[in-house]
Amino acid sequence: MLAITTYPATTIDPKLPDLLIVHGLFGSARNWGVIARHLADVRTVHVVDMRNHGSSPRAETQSYPDMAGDLAEVITSLGAPMDVLGHSMGGKAAMHLALTRPELIRKLVVADIAPVAYSHDQSQYIAAMRALDLTGLSSRSEADRRLSATVDDPALRAFFLQSLDLKAQPPVWRLNLDVLEGQMPLIVGWSGIDGQFGRHTLFLTGALSHYVKPEYRETIRNLFPKSHFAKLPGAGHWLHAERPREFEQAVQVFLKA
Repeated sequence: MLAITTYPATTIDPKLPDLLIVHGLFGSARNWGVIARHLADVRTVHVVDMRNHGSSPRAETQSYPDMAGDLAEVITSLGAPMDVLGHSMGGKAAMHLALTRPELIRKLVVADIAPVAYSHDQSQYIAAMRALDLTGLSSRSEADRRLSATVDDPALRAFFLQSLDLKAQPPVWRLNLDVLEGQMPLIVGWSGIDGQFGRHTLFLTGALSHYVKPEYRETIRNLFPKSHFAKLPGAGHWLHAERPREFEQAVQVFLKA
């Protein structure tokens, strides 16, 4: 089963189920630690490492049916139904789960992704991680300096470097880069699954992001007829990292309504 980090509730609200957070490509549960603690004010929050990420098992595939199956196993083992929050790749996996196993989810939050295939490719970041010289590397600041040769954005470098295990000698990436590269067409694609999730779903996007375009809304509403849409001003695709407090507030308002 996937590796799970659990944040017990500060005070339990019996009307609310547990919340499951599902990270995106190249992420891990550790990226969501602060947000998970804040969202655990009245409910228990669980954050997973997806397959081929973090401490979860390595696998030969990264398809959405397989990732949704992993999430179904987690929810059924911990107690269904749950509220589910998924970002990017994690949002697509959560949508696939909602469309195939709707009984497992009470409310769904999809962060900056749509149920469509995208034409962009993230393989350049895999190349950058592979190219990072790990020789004699012992500090994150030095890793950041070296990675800056191929990744200009400091926020992206900080995000990627959270998956670099500096305690290992030599350091290693906590990512199965070979499988993620080989499965990239599936990751940026969409399974094209039919069906509907008839419960409330929030599509929360960054106002500066282009991942959820207006022309996608008809497709979204066909699959998720109780869709709600909200944008975070000043945020891009990594909206939870760029505007964390505003992100938490939007999620809380929706899930508690």
